[in-house]
Amino acid sequence: MSVLFEPYRLRELTIPNRVWMPPMCQYSAAPEGPGTGAPGDWHFAHYAARATGGTGLIIVEATAVAPEGRISPYDLGLWNDTQVEAFRRITRFLKTQGTVPAVQLAHAGRKASTERPWRGGAPVGPDAHGWQPVAPSAVPFDEKHPVPDELTVEQIRSVVGQFAEAARRALAAGFEVVEIHGAHGYLINEFLSPHSNRRTDAYGGSYENRIRFALEVVDAVREVWPQDKPLFFRVSATEWLEEGGWTADDTVRLAAELKAHGVDLLDVSTGGNASGVRIPVGPGYQVPFATRVREEAGMPVAAVGLITEPEQAEKILANGEADAVLLGRELLRSPSWARQTARELGGEVHVPDQYHRSV
Repeated sequence: MSVLFEPYRLRELTIPNRVWMPPMCQYSAAPEGPGTGAPGDWHFAHYAARATGGTGLIIVEATAVAPEGRISPYDLGLWNDTQVEAFRRITRFLKTQGTVPAVQLAHAGRKASTERPWRGGAPVGPDAHGWQPVAPSAVPFDEKHPVPDELTVEQIRSVVGQFAEAARRALAAGFEVVEIHGAHGYLINEFLSPHSNRRTDAYGGSYENRIRFALEVVDAVREVWPQDKPLFFRVSATEWLEEGGWTADDTVRLAAELKAHGVDLLDVSTGGNASGVRIPVGPGYQVPFATRVREEAGMPVAAVGLITEPEQAEKILANGEADAVLLGRELLRSPSWARQTARELGGEVHVPDQYHRSV
């Protein structure tokens, strides 16, 4: 049997296969009104299609723990109960298809308050539903972004609480896995990296101080997230900087800390916190970083980054390079990738009754 279609167990949860969907923002929520940040018809159709296609686990896009934590005014959130009820429609359907529903909890930090990508993605102000971003230090992402407000210690503690409250709501909404977003230049990543963290207090300077916020968020979420349900953490394993940034060595070291604090799996990506860097993009280009974590920290990992072909995905798992693969753009192009690949490699996935005549 194909390794891709073997079940995978974390804590008391069994995920039916190793073909997973990573968080990919849709920028399609209402920017104002009572439905702000709540998923709608687009989100339901988007996630439902990948579930009926056999995807084992779907991680819903970066979902903000507070209004000012959104990447754009059109992002999803889990800061109120209206959003919880809207998410239940999605999680209920995913479960009927045998898919495990997960959600990524996030705060965009200094990269918040931007326009949708297809409209340029530039920072927006109050006249376009925007707001003033916050960060560990008053250092902008690039020359186009505004200087963010530096968070006070009291505000940092408040954000930690917002992650915990969002995790409580995620449970009420029917999610089985929570992922904490610590990658791609958003708030937690900004604290981790000396490139963006210039603080001189207990949250900056040394490696131990820079990881403090991440561990506090993990502890707060783990405290409210049921012990029988897994907790993931997404990390940018490198910033692709020659010096002065977060490195792969730092990631391996952090993975061991996260494991000790109750994180069950590391979702390993790269980049996003430094502008203008050159990234050697190619098939599976981020997989070696995941493999290092798995081998050196002894922690389960999911690999992501231009994984598109069935044989490629199968080889990554068969060779012990990762425990699962996350297909992003390929699942946008081919919602039934898992079902099609199962036929090709000899695996089994859930097939909706309505499709049995065609498979």
